[in-house]
Amino acid sequence: MSEQEPVHATRSIADPVEAVAYLKTIYDANTAYLRAAFERFSTQKEAARRVSAHYPFIRITTEDITQLDKRLSYGFVSGPGSYQTTVTRPDLFENYYTEQLRRLAHNHGVAFEVGVSDEPIPVHFAYQDGVYLEGDLDQTHLRAMRTVFDVPDLATMDDSIVNGTRDPLPGEILPLALFTAPRVDYSLHRLRHYTATSPEHFQNYVLFTNYQFYIDEFVELGRELMSVTDDPALREYRSQYTAFVEPGNVTHWNQNIDARAARGTPPPRLPQMPAYHLVRPDNTGITMVNIGVGPSNAKTITDHIAVLRPHAWVMLGHCAGLRNSQRLGDYCLAHGYVREDHVLDDDLPLWVPVPPLAEVQVALERAVADVTQLDDFELKRVMRTGTVVTVDNRNWELRDHREPVQRMSQSRAIALDMESATIAANGFRFRVPYGTLLCVSDKPLHGELKLPGMADRFYRERVDQHLKIGVKTMELLRDNGLDRLHSRKLRSFNEVAFQ
Repeated sequence: MSEQEPVHATRSIADPVEAVAYLKTIYDANTAYLRAAFERFSTQKEAARRVSAHYPFIRITTEDITQLDKRLSYGFVSGPGSYQTTVTRPDLFENYYTEQLRRLAHNHGVAFEVGVSDEPIPVHFAYQDGVYLEGDLDQTHLRAMRTVFDVPDLATMDDSIVNGTRDPLPGEILPLALFTAPRVDYSLHRLRHYTATSPEHFQNYVLFTNYQFYIDEFVELGRELMSVTDDPALREYRSQYTAFVEPGNVTHWNQNIDARAARGTPPPRLPQMPAYHLVRPDNTGITMVNIGVGPSNAKTITDHIAVLRPHAWVMLGHCAGLRNSQRLGDYCLAHGYVREDHVLDDDLPLWVPVPPLAEVQVALERAVADVTQLDDFELKRVMRTGTVVTVDNRNWELRDHREPVQRMSQSRAIALDMESATIAANGFRFRVPYGTLLCVSDKPLHGELKLPGMADRFYRERVDQHLKIGVKTMELLRDNGLDRLHSRKLRSFNEVAFQ
């Protein structure tokens, strides 16, 4: 026997704002019900009844093949049928859901069905702050917990929709979004763990780096932008960003528009991949994450940030220059990747190309020109465009490297690192526009190894400039508009309607 969850009838709603409001009503009631039930369960000694509550869903059904603007990349279904997705955290995704439904309403002119799905909400996901529910339970309650409540189930969190491997049965309702609600909830909780910041602070333009030096510069920039200035032009620029958030959700408010003191508690130690957020009110600011070294971290963090549906992500990091004509401090703009990272081989086969995206490439090149004050032929003195090799062995130089060097030469590679191809490939897989701008920090094939003295001088001369280029790139992408950025190149056959 089980307790009865709140009852919500399935409703037909034409207005996107009203549909999202009803999604929120269902979600709030069902998660509150689970939290109350768990509080009773954890404090009472008698046997508890089965408790279950379910995610809300939204569905669209169309019988026509609608003639659409072919320039669109999302906001429409691929053909007649019913399309549905489960929904979580409508408070966090309210603007995103509303925009997706607005486009669907405009393109198809049909109402939405909103109701309660058959997908149970794991009790852990009813808590948004990452509470470890089992922490205070005794052995009796621990044994009973899985009998009383639904718990996270990896079987409901696979990426078959994203990977294009889902094979629906005839007549089955088709997916409306890339991620189901449990998959989103799982990633939201992992983001807290890995970055020590709450998901609501993440911005839609994300920079990744593999060195703490870049983070130090970003922190300095963020705190500077929050400080008071009397310069009218500088004040106008700074005022676009309302806050700067560091691990522990330490929030510095922009003193030009909000005189509140900083709040939050820094964590006793930095997390595995700390994140920092330069916040704009509409979430179009810039997040920067130190992913550390290696493709495993690169895949892990992009797997989870992808559920937030960012507008773009770009890798800023160091690399080994492979050409004798390169100098330490030169930039490498990736326009192709040799994927020897191997962490995505099962999700995105190696025969799938990961192409350069013109919108991102142009923004990166323009940002380099603006920051360095070089253009046209002179820009080639400090930046080279070409193929980047990403490997999973940091000490590849210590084995017989004649064969890998031959492959690098055949691929026309200009640089080697351990993260860029992973981030680009996962961007391709998750339909997130991506790009890479690396800075040469050593030239192992030419006797210029990364040694402490050389590194210190290199970092001082280039990190600040490189970061400014990354920030400028994101601002250019934002100013260029989303319809250009979210191009059709990342969309597949029978694509889901949500961005």
